[in-house]
Amino acid sequence: MRKKQFIFFFLFTALGISVSAQELKAKVTVLADRVNSTVDKKIFTTLQSQLNNLMNNRKWTSDAFGQQEKIECSFILNIESIVETNLYKASLTIQAARPVYNASYQAALVNYIDPEVTFRYIEFQPVEFNENRVQGTEAGAANLTAVFAYYAYMLIGLDYDSFSPKSGDVYFRKAQHIVNNAPEGRNVSGWKVFDGLRNRYWLNENLTNSRYNVIHDVVYTYYRSGLDKLVENEAEARINMLQALEKLQSFNKENPNTMILQFFMQGKVQELIGIFKKGSPLEKEKAIALLNVLDVVNANQYKQELQ
Repeated sequence: MRKKQFIFFFLFTALGISVSAQELKAKVTVLADRVNSTVDKKIFTTLQSQLNNLMNNRKWTSDAFGQQEKIECSFILNIESIVETNLYKASLTIQAARPVYNASYQAALVNYIDPEVTFRYIEFQPVEFNENRVQGTEAGAANLTAVFAYYAYMLIGLDYDSFSPKSGDVYFRKAQHIVNNAPEGRNVSGWKVFDGLRNRYWLNENLTNSRYNVIHDVVYTYYRSGLDKLVENEAEARINMLQALEKLQSFNKENPNTMILQFFMQGKVQELIGIFKKGSPLEKEKAIALLNVLDVVNANQYKQELQ
């Protein structure tokens, strides 16, 4: 648990100020532009409202979160097609940010697109998650709620990891429970080892596999020892962030082609350029060499901006 939560909880209690139990400040958007115009689009407005209620009003942890501690995140459910009556195929964009200490800046924590979300839904049916019954009922939106609950726990776990080493483990384990008990069906995918190399199974596996514990150190060092120190000591923060990237490079050498590497690097291009642009020539050189390997897609951009 993050120490600051204890401090805020007791301070607010003593002052008679309520502390919100909910952890997420989520905005869920359901887009249905690609769906045939003969379908009543009101159904997706209803679904959007229900998903917002699920993510913002459910208590995901046993900790008390103050309003300023809530994790800001967004989910865009893009309906791609109607497979059959009441059965939809969609992609889900997940984004989450973390505040940087002593700054107004929000650092990207997650920026990911899950391309495989198929679910059944009838307007006004309950959209709820029960961790003791992940598979739900045959007629329910079980896969949809399982997916949203999975990412809620993954976001919370990563947020905790960024404040204290490996403190997000309990939430990664909760997400693992969803993976192990996920709904099954011919149209359901993303939960199994054989569903591909980039899916919910592998992301969770990478964060619960004890062989990959260094990843949790990378997350902590990058955010807590790096970004959070930028205002206080920018030079030290840059050194710590280079150390995080070096740890990530060593991890990648020993464990090539893991999903977590790509997942971690997404959404950080401008952030990394902005930080290392102010570094010494040697720091820039080191950053370019590391980022050329860790973020191959954006290698040219790093080279152009940091040379």
